[in-house]
Amino acid sequence: MSRDSSTFEWSDLDKRAVDVIRALAMDAVEEAGSGHPGTAMSLAPAAYLLFQRFLRHDPTDPDWAGRDRFVLSCGHSSLTLYIQLYLSGYPLTLADLKSLRKWGSLTPGHPEHGHTAGVETTTGPLGQGIANAVGMAMAARRERGLFDPDAPAGESPFDHTIWAFASDGDIEEGISHEASALAAHQRLGNLILLYDDNHISIEDDTAIALSEDVRARYEAYGWDVHHVDWTVNGDYEENVAALAAAFEAAKAETARPSFIALRTIIGWPAPNKKNTGKIHGSAMGAEEIAATKRILGLDPAETFIVPDDVLAHAREVCDRGRALHAEWEKAFQAWRSANPERAAEFDRISARHLPAGWEEKLPEFPAGKEVATRAASGDVLTALAPVLPELWGGSADLAESNNTTMKGEPSFIPEEFQTKEFPGDRYGRTLHFGVREHAMGAICNGIALHGGTRPYAGTFLIFSDYMRPAVRLAALMRLPVTYVWTHDSIGLGEDGPTHQPVEHLWALRAIPGLDVVRPADANETAVAWRTVLEHTDRPAGLALTRQKLPTLERNGEIASAEGAAKGGYVLADAEGGQPEVILIATGSEVQLALEARDTLQSQGTPTRVVSMPCVEWFEEQPDAYKQQVLPPGVRARVSVEAGVALGWRTYVGDAGASVSLEHFGASADYKTLFEQFGITAERVVAAAKASLIKAGVRDAGRGSTTGN
Repeated sequence: MSRDSSTFEWSDLDKRAVDVIRALAMDAVEEAGSGHPGTAMSLAPAAYLLFQRFLRHDPTDPDWAGRDRFVLSCGHSSLTLYIQLYLSGYPLTLADLKSLRKWGSLTPGHPEHGHTAGVETTTGPLGQGIANAVGMAMAARRERGLFDPDAPAGESPFDHTIWAFASDGDIEEGISHEASALAAHQRLGNLILLYDDNHISIEDDTAIALSEDVRARYEAYGWDVHHVDWTVNGDYEENVAALAAAFEAAKAETARPSFIALRTIIGWPAPNKKNTGKIHGSAMGAEEIAATKRILGLDPAETFIVPDDVLAHAREVCDRGRALHAEWEKAFQAWRSANPERAAEFDRISARHLPAGWEEKLPEFPAGKEVATRAASGDVLTALAPVLPELWGGSADLAESNNTTMKGEPSFIPEEFQTKEFPGDRYGRTLHFGVREHAMGAICNGIALHGGTRPYAGTFLIFSDYMRPAVRLAALMRLPVTYVWTHDSIGLGEDGPTHQPVEHLWALRAIPGLDVVRPADANETAVAWRTVLEHTDRPAGLALTRQKLPTLERNGEIASAEGAAKGGYVLADAEGGQPEVILIATGSEVQLALEARDTLQSQGTPTRVVSMPCVEWFEEQPDAYKQQVLPPGVRARVSVEAGVALGWRTYVGDAGASVSLEHFGASADYKTLFEQFGITAERVVAAAKASLIKAGVRDAGRGSTTGN
């Protein structure tokens, strides 16, 4: 398509298709009784233009590896996407549009990845989609670097574009700043973001809360910025040719991401509700819809009408998509023939399969040596680097603390920004997110969604709060993202209560579908990493210590670390195998439970220690196994974890006790903190004796007297 707008063709059928889109948006929201019609109406020309003329996609094969990606960050305007999918020929019907927001439909209130073909990511929480798109653009570049690094620009089957639409709300959310700044720094020339600058949100005119110059902001980041104003002449003129020219210019810019600010009027041409907050987030009402349809030249008595000639015209994009797909396939097959080893690796990684024998590279740590689990994790990553090229990641400016840098691996960074400490190139492996935890989480979601690689991200456990919305969405989408959360308790010491997580472990365990793993020593850490990587359908967070922990002597009395793969296992059993009390511990507190066991057994109380690094994995085990580890008949139980007890009450029961921390920490060395706050073996012993008494075990826990 020429950049000369005078040669741009926008037929009567195209204009009618856009009006049909507006009518479908009004009808679908009215049928549902709720929803967001306004943005879908005003973005109708932009979305239709993109899907018909610019987006490289094949509606007959939504998962085509060579496709462009489209992210609707303003997920409340889900109809913007659903209607394009329907018109383009994806497996979505008019009946599905009629079922908007209803039980069991393919058109939920916000787009859901894995639920509806053609939906690349779950959006709704504003700003997340922008960061997802940034992650997809980074993943596309990393994938090219893995499989076809020497091809000229634009000539590799791995070259494609990430397109995203965003609203004022996306731009206002802080995550948009984090992600957009990083996108510019990374010079992501394969990313194009359209900003629907309509000046309206739920509270009506955005002037009430937004006055910044958004275009200047993106220019300051270093984006390629374009402006298309459909209100420039005083009247509302949908100059689609001008937008097409902006799309063309953005596609031609390959050295930096592109930002297109499109000034629209929300809900146009509704006579009474356009340009108001009412049309942003609620049904328009029959009278307003009828008036709008009259303006559009449509029959107000008819609903969900798509003329055959309009649908046939829109569906011609299938022919375009199949032609693009066939052209790409030739290039792809030529690449496969020329690169058989890379092709085999591409097939393996695309299927999320692990290579044969990869686990043999996992390090084994000698007993007796004290190793922080964060350091053990770093050793695991370095050991796996040669055999798992798909695995890559970094941290939020905490690489040295999180141990997230694979030794010897280059950084993923434009060459002009590499440093003495972190040399690298645009195809490198070590990610540097800066102090941007929220964007880091959502970017990793985008990387995982794109496919072709597998990300991990590190920060302190306390700052998982900053990334929690993205973590929740990873769980919702079942994405294999790994979080390396270090400094996992008051054990981090002198940094004090602002940096010491107390409630975080159970707050994270509350997220359905997230595995929270807190290993007891270096060898449990290696098993934890192996198990996490074997799961391809969920995210996981590793909670790791700053302080050094003893590497356990697993000599028969202490069980193999392999048990960690089941989430919970008998680490050290009672004498005779029949415990009177069970101590359940995680992470750095496992050693305290072992010390307490020695004391209790020396006093005649058979004691079992259960290491439970991952509650979620334990709950997946058969009931018989769980009952074997935690026999229902043993009611005397103690949980030991340096955080709030909360969910441990499920495991210790009505007679149980918890050695926990139900308040914030303090600034001191970790040994002093554990002692002052009673996270000690002595307190575990006392709690066990109290639980034995409560459980009614005869004479247990009461001690004895010499008598006279």
